[in-house]
Amino acid sequence: MSKDIKIKQGLNIPLKGEADKVIGSAQRADTFLIKPTDFKNFIPKLLVKEGAEVLAGTPLFYNKQYDQVKVGAPVSGEVVEVIRGAKRKILGIKILADKETRYAEFAASDPSTMTREQVKQRLLDQCLWPFIKRRPYATVARPADEPLAIYVSGFDSAPLAADVDFVLNGKDKEFQAGLDALKQLTDGKVHLNLHRNLSTSNVLKNAKGVQVNWFSGPHPSGNVGVQIHHIQPLNKGEVVFTVAAQDVALIGSAFLTGKYDATRIVAVAGPVVSHPKYYRTIQGAALKSFVGDVNGTNNRYVSGNVLTGSNVGADGNLGFFDKEVTVLEEGNHAKFFITEGWAGPGLGKHSMSRSYFSWLMPGKKYELDTNTNGEKRALVVTGEYESVFPMDIYPQHLLKAIMIGDIELMENLGIYEVDDEDFALCEYVCTSKTPAQKIVREGLELIEKECG
Repeated sequence: MSKDIKIKQGLNIPLKGEADKVIGSAQRADTFLIKPTDFKNFIPKLLVKEGAEVLAGTPLFYNKQYDQVKVGAPVSGEVVEVIRGAKRKILGIKILADKETRYAEFAASDPSTMTREQVKQRLLDQCLWPFIKRRPYATVARPADEPLAIYVSGFDSAPLAADVDFVLNGKDKEFQAGLDALKQLTDGKVHLNLHRNLSTSNVLKNAKGVQVNWFSGPHPSGNVGVQIHHIQPLNKGEVVFTVAAQDVALIGSAFLTGKYDATRIVAVAGPVVSHPKYYRTIQGAALKSFVGDVNGTNNRYVSGNVLTGSNVGADGNLGFFDKEVTVLEEGNHAKFFITEGWAGPGLGKHSMSRSYFSWLMPGKKYELDTNTNGEKRALVVTGEYESVFPMDIYPQHLLKAIMIGDIELMENLGIYEVDDEDFALCEYVCTSKTPAQKIVREGLELIEKECG
């Protein structure tokens, strides 16, 4: 039965630079980079060497813990470099792309007519399985898992996030085929979660064989962890799968065509982007191939959104799961305390509280930078976390339990229900400047190591 859920706690950050709903022309990148570091708690083992020729969909590496799970090349070409870090840790595999993409081809098929084992094997063979994540831990799903349900968020509420409705336009067949494939993986329901107050295309509204749930309210209403919590909270020992909506269409396209097509529509947004818009590019592409003109030179290039994305630099590449690139000014310069600092009126600063007079202009959008406006200090109880954390969990108590490594207390306080992205707003509003996301990720890794 469909649910209608209103999220009350949260915060929409009024950031300038939302992408216009037009698709700009992007150059084809010369090089593409796939980074094993994009996968949480994933131990990569190489399947290719430098100089190897690959097709789009050729496996590049697999997970040492679950060797069936392979990550594929987004384009065809030559593996020109395996980038390594300390202790020869694999940081990236760089591919010099062909001018025209050649694909590792499979037979086209209809997932609705296949058995569970056939669908699962196809997902593994065609390097599609890494798009499926599991809760708890928010890591790549294990092939042996039997999920209670599968969740797809049909909207993204993060600041300047790509409009899911826009990027899926015209992909009715691919999206439905992806849902049909996911349905074969569970005896439970496939939940498609939509926003009540946002426009929703027929691609989403006409989806068949799923339970549509409606959400309303501010960010993080689009976080799949928040949605799971309000639909069917996760208990210890239970497992569910999650898949991003654009990745559902990618999976469906691979079944219908037999090709691993890593093309995606990406929003390029942010206060310093001259003409924020959408671009059609390929997973792992160099940012320079599609990020247009930006104002200034002292900028941060984030693959993902400003709350949870990774700082990749102007010469970086699009992350494996990312559908957005955000560019904003670095905050690494000193601010005079009377004009820009704490003693000023703060008309150009956003604050959740009424610390600045900017609260008198509720509709204003801001050109924010990366300055934390303060240094790290003791973690104090302020009630700020609870105002933006829409789960029946005590966020500060959970953070403290993680910091002292108390596994039993972490379990009692709901560690199995959260991911680091669920604490992004807590980190944003935190007076203590506590790296909440980093702490939560360390807690999840500890729990997975000790409790599996």
